[in-house]
Amino acid sequence: MTEVKHYDTILGPVITEKSTLVSEHNQVVFRVPLTATKPEIKDAVEALFDVKVEAVNTIRVKGKVKRFRGHKGRRSDYKKAMVKLAEGQSIDVTTGI
Repeated sequence: MTEVKHYDTILGPVITEKSTLVSEHNQVVFRVPLTATKPEIKDAVEALFDVKVEAVNTIRVKGKVKRFRGHKGRRSDYKKAMVKLAEGQSIDVTTGI
């Protein structure tokens, strides 16, 4: 049974050129909360998508400093999780959960 905390752990897929390239190597990239741990991410992906996860790598991305109408602002920090799936498994990130 999928729990509500699994939906809170996976915020959404990261769809970029680089994440599309790593999908050829059986990896999927998700945006996750800063407080999420690797075991929590693994459990959430396995429960929500019914796949077997081999490894989880995480990256903390610092927010950029941007200007808007002359005022400095800062984007918030976020965390990405690169999830390596077992051979033969796949996730279609273009569809919703």
